Amino acid sequence: MAKSPSVDAWFAKNTFHADEFNDVEELVELKQAQGISISLGLPTLNEAETIGNVIDIIKASLFDNFPLLDEISVIDSDSTDCTVAIAESYGVAVINDYEVLPEWGANAGKGAALWKSLIELKGDIIVWVDTDIKNIHPRFVYGLVGPLLKYPHLKYTKGFYKRPLSIGDRYIETGGGRVTELTARPLLNMFYPELSGLVQPLSGEYAGRRELLERIGFFNGYGVEIGHLIDIVEQFGLDVIAQVDLIERVHRNQSLTSLSKMAFAILQVVMDSLEKKGAIELVQEMNHTIRLANQEQGRFYLEPRTIHELKKPPMITLQEYCRKFGKAVSFTDNLLPFDDDISPEFTPSM
Repeated sequence: MAKSPSVDAWFAKNTFHADEFNDVEELVELKQAQGISISLGLPTLNEAETIGNVIDIIKASLFDNFPLLDEISVIDSDSTDCTVAIAESYGVAVINDYEVLPEWGANAGKGAALWKSLIELKGDIIVWVDTDIKNIHPRFVYGLVGPLLKYPHLKYTKGFYKRPLSIGDRYIETGGGRVTELTARPLLNMFYPELSGLVQPLSGEYAGRRELLERIGFFNGYGVEIGHLIDIVEQFGLDVIAQVDLIERVHRNQSLTSLSKMAFAILQVVMDSLEKKGAIELVQEMNHTIRLANQEQGRFYLEPRTIHELKKPPMITLQEYCRKFGKAVSFTDNLLPFDDDISPEFTPSM
């Protein structure tokens, strides 16, 4: 209860609607006046069904007609369909996950791909939008960028929306976001109540200033979004975060088995974060194997799957990144612990 007044005040002050920022020409003027650049990163893994429309809608509106975006790049994690060919046909750059910082591994998960994109994307503001969206609209970008351009104290924006649940060819207005409501938000309310005002903490649409993104860790898989929020609130405070109502997001719904794996990863991230800050003490090493109960030909069987959420360190600690962007390597400047996933080739050096 002690946290409630500050969360309520944050919710009232830092919650916006995308329509507040639909004057794209004004946003372009603000961007140019501030002398900053904006990059859009589109993570893909076999998104041939939707990637073309996502690029077409956003590029035409926010790159060709109005230069809100200075760069659009696809970050691909070794798609086996024609995702890459479709993206290239629209004239956008494709970043291959396995070619970037190869010593840190390849195809380790969405979070790892986003982390790698930080060294490739050039913008002062980075926007990431998932590419399975069927009702893509420019608001998924300008809604996230708008608060950062209008309110300099904000450093990170999260999208939220209604998420219809598809059952066959029918859509039920509510019911999507099952992991959000059954796992993520209860965990935040219990252990990180200052983040309890986030409507969609797991949304894949968010934007941040480079000065913040380069100083937080990235979990490699499903836990990247909740890991971001925890790191940001502990390192920068709640007031730098805003959330924006993007109205509705229609996409393919995951199976219950996939959602179970996602929830398992998110639990790992929260437990790991709590242990790192000394809020809990695990008496034994955390288990990273989930046994999924499957059924085939009328018989149930257990399928063990290893899901290990490792945390990539802040980019500001990598010499390659700092050389590229003309920054000083930092290891001690109030950075949170990030020793989960240090590459054997990584040698800290000033």
